[in-house]
Amino acid sequence: MSNLILFSSINFLWYLFPLAAVVSLVYSASRYESPKIILRRSGRLFTTIIIFMALVLGFLFVVQR
Repeated sequence: MSNLILFSSINFLWYLFPLAAVVSLVYSASRYESPKIILRRSGRLFTTIIIFMALVLGFLFVVQR
């Protein structure tokens, strides 16, 4: 039964990637002016956000069991 709940929420997880990309781009664009720096910093921030979310998701999955 819990596997069905996990699979039903997978579609919701796909919203995290565009959301993290938009947040990192807007945050970087508000801090820097050079497009090269904006893209580099937003890529780094995007990676950090995704890794942090994956760690939190993994922690919650372990705690749930």
